[in-house]
Order: sequence, then structure tokens, then C-alpha cells
Amino acid sequence: MPSPPLPPRTRAPLLIAGLACASLSLVLLVLVAVRWSPLIALDTTVAEALHRRAVAEPGLVQVSRVLTDWVWDPWTMRALTAVVVITLWWRGARLLAGWVAATSLLGTLLQQGLKAAVGRERPQWPDPVDSANYAAFPSGHAMSAAVACGLLMWLLRLHGAQSPVWWGSLMLALVSVAGVALTRLYLGVHWMTDVLGGVLLGAALVAFSAVGYTAYAGRRAAGGNGPSL
Repeated sequence: MPSPPLPPRTRAPLLIAGLACASLSLVLLVLVAVRWSPLIALDTTVAEALHRRAVAEPGLVQVSRVLTDWVWDPWTMRALTAVVVITLWWRGARLLAGWVAATSLLGTLLQQGLKAAVGRERPQWPDPVDSANYAAFPSGHAMSAAVACGLLMWLLRLHGAQSPVWWGSLMLALVSVAGVALTRLYLGVHWMTDVLGGVLLGAALVAFSAVGYTAYAGRRAAGGNGPSL
């Protein structure tokens, strides 16, 4: 069904949030790339402390592996996004469906491109509790979760979700993003800055995507050719 005009004021908070997350992620990227010693030391301290606990707690390690490999795996997040895209398309909101799909795809391309460009090695342990391949920065799990959850929260807001649904979904999204970040750290396959960078990049991408869609949909609505939501 046709969407109402989208007020320009809704773009300002999203734009500010996006710029803040993008700026922080850029600073983090530079510091990681130049191997700034205070940051590397902090990464190492956190990783070593968590690894010692993981080695001593095999039960919690197993739970973390199930969560990170099945519940919060990037492919799970992409499948969830695909279901949302298909639902939007089926309901006639084809512009929005394509926008969400393109944002998700761009997130995957961005994280893989940065991994290749930075080429950061993952933590190495004599007694690993888990393993992972390819470069470390940014965390693909963390960025995929941030993009998928961020898109879902934006769609709920766009469609005027009621407060109980909104707050319940927000809590679930925050737990998911924090959970995937913590499990990747606990399993010793990422540095702290990897997951932080992934979350910041994912949040920035969603914010910019939402701003772009809001501006574009507003122009179409003003011209009498508004997209369906």
C-alpha cells in the first residue's frame, strides 16, 4: 500500500548516529592497521583473560559454539534478512525489499573487502577451544548481526510498531548483537577491536541506508509516486 510522506526530521538522528559510528570505526580501522601499541596491548590482555576462562569452562565453550555457529551465524542472519525481503516483496513493498537486500549485500561485501585489505591475524593459542579462517578485522559475525538486527529495528520503526513490540524487539536485537560479540571473544577467534569494529560498521551502514531510503521515499511521495511499504 502507498506510504505516507516521510518527514525530513526523521533523517537527522539517523544521520548523526551513522556519522558517529562511521567516524569511530574509521579511527579504529586506522589504529588496527598501524598496530597502535596501546590498543594492541589492550586487545591482548582481554583475549588472554577470556581464553584462560574458556579453557577452564568447557561447558560454556560448547554453549558458545552452538550460539555462534547456529543462532548468531552470519548465514542465519542472512536467512532472516531473506525472509524479511521475501515478505516485503510479497506484500508489494518492492522498493523497500530491494533496498534491504542491497544493504545486506553491501554489508557482506564491505566486511570481506576490509578483511582482505587489513589482513589482520586472528589470536593464536597453544590450546585453542575453537577455530576460524580468514582475516580477523572486522568480525563478520558481529557485523552481520548488527546489519540484520539494525535493519529489522528500522523496518519496525518505519511501519509504526507498537511500543511493546518495539521495546521487546530492541531488547532481543541488543542481546543478539552483544551475544555474538561476546561469544566470538570468548572462543578466542577474534580480538576485542574486531567485534567492536564489526558492530560500528554494521550500525553505520544501516543508519546511512535508512537515511537514503527515507530521503528517496520522501521525494517520491512528494511527487505523487510514493513507494509501497
